[in-house]
Amino acid sequence: MTTSSSPSTPAAAVAAPALQLPAPAPLLTRTGWSAFAAALIVVCAVAPLLNLWVPAGSPLHLSDYAVALLGKIMCYAICALAMDLIWGYTGILSLGHGLFFALGGYVMGMYLMRQIGRDGNYHSDLPDFMVFLDWKELPWHWALSDSFAATLILVLAVPGVIAFVFGYFAFRSRIKGVYFSIITQALTYAAMLLFFRNETGFGGNNGFTDFKRILGMPLATQNMRMTLFVLTGLALLGFFLLARWLVRSKFGRVLQAVRDAETRVMFSGYSPLPYKLTIWTISAMMCGVAGALYVPQVGIINPGEMSAANSIEIAVWAAVGGRATLIGPIVGAFIVNGAKSWLTVTAPEFWLYFLGALFIAVTLFLPHGVVGLVKKLKSKTSPGAAP
Repeated sequence: MTTSSSPSTPAAAVAAPALQLPAPAPLLTRTGWSAFAAALIVVCAVAPLLNLWVPAGSPLHLSDYAVALLGKIMCYAICALAMDLIWGYTGILSLGHGLFFALGGYVMGMYLMRQIGRDGNYHSDLPDFMVFLDWKELPWHWALSDSFAATLILVLAVPGVIAFVFGYFAFRSRIKGVYFSIITQALTYAAMLLFFRNETGFGGNNGFTDFKRILGMPLATQNMRMTLFVLTGLALLGFFLLARWLVRSKFGRVLQAVRDAETRVMFSGYSPLPYKLTIWTISAMMCGVAGALYVPQVGIINPGEMSAANSIEIAVWAAVGGRATLIGPIVGAFIVNGAKSWLTVTAPEFWLYFLGALFIAVTLFLPHGVVGLVKKLKSKTSPGAAP
């Protein structure tokens, strides 16, 4: 006698258990949002109050030098955050991000040079260096330099297009690891040599300087310096939220999978090319914005910003703070550049030795950076920590 399954429930009709996907995590925790709000208040309210309203003789006064220094470091922090997106979360070590930073700076510098007008040394409509070189008209790539709206677009477009074209051919050819790092460094060095030439129309080795106005308003005023400081702080906070959203999305999970095992990602049906190319281009555009904010605060841009040492320093900031943490590279940029500002005044001959020793020490003893050390100490001191 044979047995058969119930006619009302055939075996083929037995449903497989539903796949339960993890619920999307919030962008920031409650503590994270509190810290973000505190940073926003400091940038938009506390710093302007201490600089503009507190008397200069008060110990609470924030000097113009400190405002300029902090604004410059926040520009560096944007570059470090961009480096973390490609190195910490995608496993792509770039030694050419100084190029994208400088390109954004040059685009803004061209606009600021046009804003000088006839107030230059030669009282000409052309920038002083062009008059000195006996140029009669602006070169073609200066055509949109008198428009602030076009400048804002080009600050994003120029680094973005160059990064997209370079990244497409590099990633399509499966170039990665140390070979990719060498190629990016070579690209940056070639661009630096190009910008050093007077006939390119970028000011040669002197670059652009002696800026006077932006949007028709004087640059060398306390109110304008504070405005640029606030804009830089808002850009840094905005890019942090953007990066946080990217890495916690499905896009970010694929990036981390590419970092850990690119071959397995390909066997799973994903093409790494569009993911790597997208984050690479976004990272370059972030550096371009940082460069554009940097130039009016510092007052100069020259090919030295494209040097290999500058690109290496960006990687050092990310490593010191802690890769794949987002907040770590920002902390690393403040630590390293704060130490640089102090040491270059008190012991300038030891600065490079300190930087090299710091990078070696972090690599050997703090592989997860300062943020990783803090997390480790907190886990040890928490009540539920294992003995």
